Amino acid sequence: MTTPYAEINGRPADAENLRIPALTGSYGHFTAMQVRGGAVRGLALHLARLDTATRELFGPGLDGERVRALIRQALGAAGTEDAAVRVHVYGPDEDPAVMVTVRPPLELSPEPQHLLSVPYERPVAHLKHLGGFGQAYYRRLAAREGRTEALLTGPGGEIAEGAVTNIAFWDGSSVVWPDRPALLGTTMALVESRLPGYGTATVRRPVTLAGLGAYRAAFVTNSQGIAPVARIDDTAFAVDAELMETVWRLYAEVPWDAI
Repeated sequence: MTTPYAEINGRPADAENLRIPALTGSYGHFTAMQVRGGAVRGLALHLARLDTATRELFGPGLDGERVRALIRQALGAAGTEDAAVRVHVYGPDEDPAVMVTVRPPLELSPEPQHLLSVPYERPVAHLKHLGGFGQAYYRRLAAREGRTEALLTGPGGEIAEGAVTNIAFWDGSSVVWPDRPALLGTTMALVESRLPGYGTATVRRPVTLAGLGAYRAAFVTNSQGIAPVARIDDTAFAVDAELMETVWRLYAEVPWDAI
């Protein structure tokens, strides 16, 4: 497929039902997934995220089987089983609307990334909510400076997450995830929970820009994949081949769940 496709509550997006997101504005949430052959890595995590966030924002939950049916229908209408799919949830509170968008599939380049640190943290960071102006602004700023991603930081240069990624650091014995309010991405959750089974310890603790010298390597994760980090601002990182082989192999072995 080459043209994006969207449905709202199971109906093709049109002038009438597009009023829902248009009038709701940025109050809502979503999840983003890569679909291959009609299946998704970590599907249960995506469905749990949607249900939990819908309960927090609107009150009622969101049935996972309904979501799966809506995704299947949108994929069928778009004529593809391979896609980048987003499920958006808007109001009204008593009956939240669900929009499914289908776009061509995406893959994160395995090339080492160059990050620009910025003084910004997402509000209500545990939710994958709408209204990501700050993230978009700083990603564009990073791109203008020749970087591939913005790294969001709080007071004292404490690292939280990337604009559209989670970040992890390698100190030679453990994979360290910054202990700062951030979204628990599905890929991060899959990697973090499985690393011990591959003989690699994983911990969470504060990580600061000033303390980057304590780490040998770093990598970022999101729904599109995993990539090593080559540089954060003026701090260079080597690509640890053994670490990346473990992380990539771990992720490749995550089962795909049929929608």
